[in-house]
Amino acid sequence: MRINELVEHQRTFYYTESTKPYSFRKEQLNTLRSMIEENEQSIIHALYRDLHKSEFESYTTEIGFLYSEITSAIKNLKEWMKPQKVKTPFTHAGSKSYLYQEPYGVTLIIAPWNYPFQLALAPVIGALAAGNTVVLKPSELTPETSSLLKEMIDKWFDPAVLAVVEGDAEVSQKLLEERFDLIFFTGSVPVGKIVMEKASQHLTPVILELGGKSPTIVEEDANLDLAAKRIAWGKFTNAGQTCIAPDYVYVHWSVKPELLSKLKQAIKDLYGEDPLYNEEYSHIVNKRHFDRLCKYLNDGELIAGGERDEDINSIEPTILDHITWDDAVMQDEIFGPILPVLTFDDIEEVVSEVRNHEKPLALYYFSEDEQKQEDILSKLSFGGGCINDTLFHVANPHLPFGGVGQSGVGSYHGKASFDAFTHSKGIVKQTTKFDLSIRYPGRKHGLKLIKKLLK
Repeated sequence: MRINELVEHQRTFYYTESTKPYSFRKEQLNTLRSMIEENEQSIIHALYRDLHKSEFESYTTEIGFLYSEITSAIKNLKEWMKPQKVKTPFTHAGSKSYLYQEPYGVTLIIAPWNYPFQLALAPVIGALAAGNTVVLKPSELTPETSSLLKEMIDKWFDPAVLAVVEGDAEVSQKLLEERFDLIFFTGSVPVGKIVMEKASQHLTPVILELGGKSPTIVEEDANLDLAAKRIAWGKFTNAGQTCIAPDYVYVHWSVKPELLSKLKQAIKDLYGEDPLYNEEYSHIVNKRHFDRLCKYLNDGELIAGGERDEDINSIEPTILDHITWDDAVMQDEIFGPILPVLTFDDIEEVVSEVRNHEKPLALYYFSEDEQKQEDILSKLSFGGGCINDTLFHVANPHLPFGGVGQSGVGSYHGKASFDAFTHSKGIVKQTTKFDLSIRYPGRKHGLKLIKKLLK
């Protein structure tokens, strides 16, 4: 089926009203869960072939995450769908006001390669729960996972409801030429700008999950043992190919030597003496990204790691010291297992420097001082983050996940996923038992009464 025919096929089905009942939406979510359950081993094998992901990492960061989201959606769906009664002002006497939750219609989801299974299906959960149809475009950079997604979805879903379109950037361009009712994109800032530009031709709403250089700040009063362990885990999971990975560390000068020592130990504890060939350690997605990352290894002073194997596109967890904002590694989001370390004396230096760059998708702050924590949360704008941890906020279905500024537009996860794919339609239900005459022109003392009422 051609792309334009697929879109029209879904639109025709959507207008049958079949996707809107609670029973239909719940059935689709249950089907999605059954599909994943039946194919767990195939999913794990595909992720291993694409990114050398271990079974542990595949389950915790991709499969298990989706189970949690589906369970939350099914549990709360009926409540989310209900029209919500809201307050009605005195000026609207006799009427009642409601918010009706309406699906957007035919939606397009473009997925990235770094978590190619989870980030393809997580937004699908919200789209189906909200009563939409979905055209899903997986990343061509992870071909095994892309092929498996198509095979599974073709088998388990009616293409009028959910269909996969595979292909390269040219296919994505063709999809973006079509008129969708909402576009959901996860990926880089440059491609996000293209998606927004294309969507603007039809004034199509967009949700953009992008990225940026997410800072980690370690204060002198931080618990350094936990900070090192949690930073290393957050940075080197999936070999650093995570949009919310700690991109760089700002550490107070007084505890910097101790933190660096503990970071090196944390890497050994996580990945052993030879991380390059550790079966629990992911590889870089392809040669182009491997070569891009290797150029950063020339910056600053190598404190740990730095070894690489181009035959398998693997780079050791690496720490770079004596880094400045002029270095190449600090110009763009790293998206790999390289952690630059910068030093500060006064936290206001850090605040000023972070403000001088684009708003990050995440921020992580390590300190035992609650007032310092609140100060950072107040002074710096970012999508979301953690105090005394990394990454963990993304796994809470009760927290919306998304960026701000160049790190993203809109948010999802849990209830926020339902909201992302739903138009909240405001409705006033007016009485016919009486009519307030002062609303009409020419009524005696009408203007005087209106002025009193509207103050």
